Amino acid sequence: MLDLVIKNGKVVDGSGLPAFVGDVGIKDGVIVKVGRVTEPAGTTVDASGQVVAPGFIDPHTHFDAQLLWDGAAKPAIEHGVTTIVPGNCSLSLAPLKAEHRMKLVGMFNQIEEMPHKAFAEGVEWNWETFEEFVARIGKDLDINVAPLIGHSVLRLWVMGDDSMKRTATEAETQAMCDLLDQCLSAGAIGLSSSFVDMDERLQPVPSRYADTVELDALCVVLSQHNKILQVVHEFFDNDLTLARIDQLADISLKHGINTTLSPLFVSHDNAESAQQIMARIVEQTDRGARVWPQVQTRPIDISFNFSVPSLLFIRLRKWYALMRFNTPEQIIAQLQHAETRAALVAEAQVMMSLWERLVLRQVQSEANQALVGKTLKEIAEIRHSDALNVMIDISLEESLEAHFLSADMGHNDDQLVGELLQHPNVMIGASDGGAHILSFATYGDTGYLLGHFVRDTAYLGLEAAVKKITSDPANLWGLGNRGLLREGFVADVTVFDEVTIDRGIEHFVQDVPGDGFRYVRDAHGVNTVVIGGAVAYDNATGYHDAHRGQIIG
Repeated sequence: MLDLVIKNGKVVDGSGLPAFVGDVGIKDGVIVKVGRVTEPAGTTVDASGQVVAPGFIDPHTHFDAQLLWDGAAKPAIEHGVTTIVPGNCSLSLAPLKAEHRMKLVGMFNQIEEMPHKAFAEGVEWNWETFEEFVARIGKDLDINVAPLIGHSVLRLWVMGDDSMKRTATEAETQAMCDLLDQCLSAGAIGLSSSFVDMDERLQPVPSRYADTVELDALCVVLSQHNKILQVVHEFFDNDLTLARIDQLADISLKHGINTTLSPLFVSHDNAESAQQIMARIVEQTDRGARVWPQVQTRPIDISFNFSVPSLLFIRLRKWYALMRFNTPEQIIAQLQHAETRAALVAEAQVMMSLWERLVLRQVQSEANQALVGKTLKEIAEIRHSDALNVMIDISLEESLEAHFLSADMGHNDDQLVGELLQHPNVMIGASDGGAHILSFATYGDTGYLLGHFVRDTAYLGLEAAVKKITSDPANLWGLGNRGLLREGFVADVTVFDEVTIDRGIEHFVQDVPGDGFRYVRDAHGVNTVVIGGAVAYDNATGYHDAHRGQIIG
């Protein structure tokens, strides 16, 4: 007798081959039959009229901390995701000595906009080694986790404060290599590094102090384990990105490893640059290198208020310092100070076209409710002011609790993004799930891919799109027998409605430790998600707490 059978679905098996109507039989967490299944089962899911696909894989997340209080990594599963990859951008929560915990929290707060209070009230620091961390998050796990090791934390462990000051000595580099070897042996799937991120003091993160000798030595260890290197490249500079692709290609060829860079943005403003980047990717692929760019599918929306530092202001030093290094009370006092306000307004004038497009998203007072949904340009016309001063005025009126939305900052051209997604070397990734919880709802890439770029605009066929979020990442990231609906493969399965699936609607929820809020997207069109052979989620009853998630290494 089978444990579970999914009947009468449109089977898209992840290989890219044409779909067919059939069944999927599951026993002991493994797919035992695909096609016509006649054996009885303890549980039957009727998938008539639905697509049955391998569980989706998200290769760029920051659920590291959230997994400590939420083993389902909400809302990942309800979007059809069965495997997440945390530990990106050179940051992982292990290996981590006790004296470096607050340093890492500061980096997560700066880079990923994760509140200090969530760490303070949601994290019990009872590990140091990677093995201990894996054992900790492995309890009551509902989603599969394939963790990366952060380059910055390797440097912190070995070099301490010097990791943020200088290159490593030969002995320190060897110690990092030994530590990485231990982590990979304990279940990590690769190394993540960053060439752009800054810490809470607005100084380079430790990985940025590494020289090529150190990175090369670490890649020797990756090669010995056949593991991947992930980097955050200089996405804001085309020439630097091209140079970084060449470096990754040389690393890949020298060490025989997969490499991936994230994120690759495309919009009206950088279409030519994106074409140059993809041409260089093809050139290096033709040499035999394995370099994969990660691309988001959904438009990029950023929401913010003045009480929390927003990356939207990162290039405005006075503004960013105001938000980063002051309490809300101090921010209000400085905005009310005439000379300080004048200096801030002068600095931000260069971005006036952006401020005019911002939408007032949320306020606390009744007096300003009628303005919600209007652009700052529209409000400025009502108030006989300009968008920048209106933004400041409303923030003061709302005690900094006015929320503004910058919509479609990137990926705002269907043709440009669609053609990029068609490219065989492009990986769907960079969701940033678990991060930026007060700025924007990071989930919805898979739904937007299948809803918008498959159903609505037909840039990709259903089979090709499913392959990009199942077997392609499984193969690239070395996730073993996942990513296909095949006999002997782990039974991670997503059942969805191809007519209704979409990225969903974002909204606030209050489920972060310390009574914190975050933006999330309710999934649309995902009906049933099976993880490790058990139903983990269905759209009728919600999460099942099946606890079938695994650490994949």
